[in-house]
Amino acid sequence: MADGVVIVDSGMGFSGAIAGTAAPREVLETLCLIDVHYAGFDGRRHRGQLVIHRDLAADLGEIFALMESLKFPVAGAVPIVRYGWSDEASMAADNTSAFNYRVVAGTDRLSRHATGCAVDINPRQNPALYPEGRVSPAEGLYRPGIPGTLAGEEPVVRAFIERGWRWGGHFDHVRDYHHFEK
Repeated sequence: MADGVVIVDSGMGFSGAIAGTAAPREVLETLCLIDVHYAGFDGRRHRGQLVIHRDLAADLGEIFALMESLKFPVAGAVPIVRYGWSDEASMAADNTSAFNYRVVAGTDRLSRHATGCAVDINPRQNPALYPEGRVSPAEGLYRPGIPGTLAGEEPVVRAFIERGWRWGGHFDHVRDYHHFEK
């Protein structure tokens, strides 16, 4: 991060970042596209983007600034449109993302991502672990203490909780370590 060059992981406009979504107009009108800076796993400064509910944009801006100052690495942050609106493809790429108009896997209930009120960070380092042993993404491996991994007393988790977000690592049924929602 010393060379001053910023690697642009995503440079979309809002219309490109929501192109092809099935979300209704009333949801789209509540969203915004924000630029976030972060330390990459390559040790360099990156700029990515998130589509998020406009009321949560300041929270994410502050938390990403904290992550960058802590050199907490992020694999990438690209609107999920780049992955054809596939949560599975985005997670397999270790992409940090927010808005995705979809249901909770295995249900017909809209996800908090569907309204831009959730973010997933480094899903391969912070997978969802299900009681029956399934891991999502399948390539995920949860090892607290490894760079980019979220754990209970880690400053990034505390920053979300202090701002009123819920962490998936505290969920009862599934331990969804990459997921935060508000």
